[in-house]
Amino acid sequence: MNTQFDIAFIRSKNPCYDPARYLPEGWSGSVKGILRHRDIPAKDRLWVVLRSELLSSKTLRLFAVACARRALARIPNPDLRSLKACNVAESFANGIATREELALARADAYDAAAAYYTASTASAAYEAAAAATAATAAAAANRAADCAADCAERRWQVECSLNMLK
Repeated sequence: MNTQFDIAFIRSKNPCYDPARYLPEGWSGSVKGILRHRDIPAKDRLWVVLRSELLSSKTLRLFAVACARRALARIPNPDLRSLKACNVAESFANGIATREELALARADAYDAAAAYYTASTASAAYEAAAAATAATAAAAANRAADCAADCAERRWQVECSLNMLK
């Protein structure tokens, strides 16, 4: 999609900051323009663009699946229910799986997340897989991105702590 939007659109979504902090008044641009804007923190760029008004449902859902798979790749032996949830979400995005199949995969992924609740990295990965099967594509993209980012941050914190102890 090459949807154009402006600073007023961003403000209408009630960000926790004034977009004029990063963009000049009167700014307008595209999703690619925002994503390439290096002065805006990555999390804020994603917050702006991961919306059904700007990206197709298919794009949002496939992004969610990519985030979930990335999070799952960080843990050894991920639960097959989470992997299946990613596959079903991808199939749904491509028009192959049904809403019913998506709902069942989501329930299984949530069960996997609950089973791994005490292991923070695994939990984030399984939550990302569950998020990839969310009912709406925008919710799926945002939740999976948050879970995948959380997983990456926690891994970094562990590695940083280990390096400090050497």
